[in-house]
Formats: sequence, structure tokens, C-alpha cells
Amino acid sequence: MAFTTTSNFAGKAAGFYISAALKEAKSLDYLTMIENIKFKSNIQRMAGSNLVVDATCDFTDAGTLALTEKVLEPKNLQINIDLCKSTLLDSWEALQMRAGAGAPPPASFDDYVISYMGEIIAQATEESIWEGTAVAGKFNGFLGAVTGLLLPGVDATVVQSSASGAYTAANIIANLQTLTADMAANISAVLRKEDLHIYMSPKTYALYVSAVSTLGYVNAYNMNGDYAPVFEGYKIAVCNGMPDNQLVAAEKSNLFFGTDLLSDQTRISLMDMAALDGSDNMRLVARYSGGVQIGIGADIVHQS
Repeated sequence: MAFTTTSNFAGKAAGFYISAALKEAKSLDYLTMIENIKFKSNIQRMAGSNLVVDATCDFTDAGTLALTEKVLEPKNLQINIDLCKSTLLDSWEALQMRAGAGAPPPASFDDYVISYMGEIIAQATEESIWEGTAVAGKFNGFLGAVTGLLLPGVDATVVQSSASGAYTAANIIANLQTLTADMAANISAVLRKEDLHIYMSPKTYALYVSAVSTLGYVNAYNMNGDYAPVFEGYKIAVCNGMPDNQLVAAEKSNLFFGTDLLSDQTRISLMDMAALDGSDNMRLVARYSGGVQIGIGADIVHQS
């Protein structure tokens, strides 16, 4: 019996799948996500000074309110794949035959193929968020070479912290202490913010785990599930797409990711080619958008 599948999702229907795919990019857990950006979105942050004064009977203008504005412009991206159905069909059929009366109902083949595409979207998004540059198939990220939004040549207001060298288990604690010292000296106003994190790569976190487990701090020899990732009281955000040998201290509310989940341009299509050319291939098409931006550069510390 021949197996065929053809599905098209656009607008809100595609947005559901694209949203699920993007959320597989774990960095988004630590960024502020702005959905449904058709073209551009202005990110406005306000900072007031000397606004509160002694009460009088008259209206007297006092203090200053500074408004900073950054533009978040997601880039339109697409995935076009020509894939033999048998590549995924075997593993899908294995899921169909899971043993046990309590086994959950199997996913349709369409959903299974879309989940495969979702992994591709998530991985590409992770890479672009941190190391992306303005090249084909990527959007400009926070730490991309030359054009990264946190680099001194792009935003001079971002506080730059100097590492002693490439991170190792022997020096990662000292480098983190350098970072927190620079945080205390330069962004003291946000140190107690609930959403303040120290962002690092999985490798950097592994070095930190090694250093802390060696010290045996609070019985953390094996870093079991009871251990909360923190350093000197600051939460640690482990981001898969972040480059090694760099740290970022910032608020989640100061790092933004934008996309559009409702546009007619957001689309996922699965096209079975059997009826068209007699092949056993299927074409996978996804169209979506993504981009990042920062709010106030002076509230961010970047170490490299």
C-alpha cells in the first residue's frame, strides 16, 4: 500500500508549529520574546532621575525622564528540504508499535515530520541568537563576529570585562569573580533584579561544575538535581548556542527575541512528490522570522 501525505499550514496554524519549534531553542527561556512583529518593533526603555521632590501647592516640573529606543527587525528565513520518505518512515512506524496498553497515542506522520523540521529550526535559532551574523540563513546575534550587538565596536555602552584567558576548571571561578566585580562596579542598579542572569555556554558551565564539585561546596561533589545553578547569588543561564570563553550578565527583560507567528508569510508545507514525479520523496518547506535586540547596553556586562 502506498503511503502519501500532503499538508499545508499558514498563518495561525503554522504559527503553532513554528512557536513549538522555536521554544526548543533553550536560550529563549532566558530572553524576552516579542511575537507577531510584522516588520519592525521599537523597544523603548525609560530611566528617570530626580523625579520625586517635596510636595508643594504648585505644579513644578522636576527631574528628567530619558527614553531610549532600539529597533528589533526580525529577518525572514526559510527551510527547503527534499527528503526521501523512508528516511523518517521507519522511525515513525516504530513509534506506532510501542508496547503497552498505557502507551500514548502515536503522532501522525505529518506531526512527526514537522517535529523533525522543528529540531532544525531550533538549532539554527540557537546559533543565530548568540553567534549569528548578517549572512544568508542567519540573523545578527548578540556575540557574532564584528557585528554582535554586545561587542564594543557596535554598542560602546555595554560594559566590557576582561577574562584572564581561555576558561578552564582552574580559572573559571576567578573569571566569574572578575565578572561579578565588574557588575557591582558598573550595573549596581540592577544587581537585585529577579531576572538578572549570568549567561554561559554548556562547556563553560561544565568547567564551573567541575570547579565547584572539586571544592565540595554545600555537598556539591556530584552536582545532583537539588543544586540550583547560581554563582555568588546570581542565577546562571546555560545557553546551548552561546560561544565558549565568554560570559554575559544581563536581565532577561533587557534581551529581546522577535518573530512573527500570525503572518500569512509564516508557513509550513509538506508536499508528497509521488503523484508529480513518481518518486518516494517529500518536500518540506518552512517560512518564519527571527531576530534579537538589546534594551539598555549600559545595564549589560560582557566578558571575553
